[in-house]
Amino acid sequence: MTGVPLDDRGLLLGDGLFETILALAGRPVAMEAHLDRLMAGCGSLGLPQPDRDQARALCLEALQALPQSEGRAAIRLTLTAGSGGRGLDRPAQVGLRLLARAAPAPRPEGPARLRLSTVRRNEGSPVSRLKSLSYLDNVLARQQAAPDEALMLNNRGDLACAGAANLFWLSGQQLYTPAPDCGVLPGIVRAQVLALAGRLGLEAREVHAEPQTLAAADGVFLTNSLIGVRPVVGLDGQTFAQSDLVSRLAAEIDGLSSSC
Repeated sequence: MTGVPLDDRGLLLGDGLFETILALAGRPVAMEAHLDRLMAGCGSLGLPQPDRDQARALCLEALQALPQSEGRAAIRLTLTAGSGGRGLDRPAQVGLRLLARAAPAPRPEGPARLRLSTVRRNEGSPVSRLKSLSYLDNVLARQQAAPDEALMLNNRGDLACAGAANLFWLSGQQLYTPAPDCGVLPGIVRAQVLALAGRLGLEAREVHAEPQTLAAADGVFLTNSLIGVRPVVGLDGQTFAQSDLVSRLAAEIDGLSSSC
């Protein structure tokens, strides 16, 4: 990873995007889905798209630089709008800057516990649906919830997400997750879970819901590329029911990760 100059717009203004990609046994998982999301994010931000071959090469190079590149790792692919002058306006010709680094990523042990955060997800901002470099709300929410995971609501008080994961819950044969317009990132594993639901006899629904909904659920879990499917055992000291379906979904997602 090369140095970032002091006039980089990602550094100064958060003008850019990133992807966090799981690697297993030296092989990136769902690389093309991550690159698809990065390209779509560029469209939302009005940025030119980076070269996919260069992005793939940088990720592999970062992964191979790890002392134990055959273990479980996280690749961070970062795209910035490049260098610019003082102020908010981008230069007429945007010179993208693309960087990658990798680090060991052991799987978190056991289920998660949630703590309701006072930091809100701004569902009215297009950035809430992007993996942008402006991630400070999530940082503050996670810091506030530590050592637990943060549960974030949006400005309407609807369930949105965890500090660094998508949120799901089960009720009977219904699988629920907050709707995209709640300020939800279109997670890679989120999409996989929604696609798998029918195979497990579940009806998937994207909804608007209040946090009290989780107390009556048959099971609650989080998803992201590094944790896969992780069950949640409680919120603010309240204990949640556990469902065998969460374990089945976790096994299905792990199977996809090992094969793609």
